[in-house]
Amino acid sequence: MTAVIIIIGVLILIAVLMYNSLIGKKNQVENIFAGVDAVLKKRFDLIPNLVASVERYMEHEKSTLEKVTALRAEAMKPGISNDQKIALDAKLTAALGSITVAMEAYPDLKANENVMHLQRSLNEIEEQISAARRAYNQSVTDLNNAIEMFPTNLMAGWMNLSRRAVFEITVAERQNVNVSHLFSRP
Repeated sequence: MTAVIIIIGVLILIAVLMYNSLIGKKNQVENIFAGVDAVLKKRFDLIPNLVASVERYMEHEKSTLEKVTALRAEAMKPGISNDQKIALDAKLTAALGSITVAMEAYPDLKANENVMHLQRSLNEIEEQISAARRAYNQSVTDLNNAIEMFPTNLMAGWMNLSRRAVFEITVAERQNVNVSHLFSRP
């Protein structure tokens, strides 16, 4: 009888430890995503200044500037899911990369002190975003592993936990940047 009580006690202890571990991992993912969100907000706040500064120089890249503005507006909408934020971030990163590359073709723009400051700020924020993405991806990987591995997968199923998406770069971002169109201005 004592052995049965000890076994039941150990099983309860294991269940509690697995539950607490899964809750800790879930909360860590949410906390780190909130950090990513904060850095993305800094980027969103910087975008109007960047667009306004480069707009008059980059008239023929107007569609890129409009795309960045539209993506920022969409990302700032309340109530969008984390998965939508991840997708918008990928699109916005690609569009901002196009602006940065395009800026190289404009000597007056490169010499503008305000634009140089904005570009340095954007580069710094992009580095912060990159670091936050890495931390988020590691945290998500830990949670996803716990959700899929035995025996925590049993507890995760009971808790209705599901896999989370990681930040991934798009196929387009993996390609080399084509700058030839920058030198064939009308």
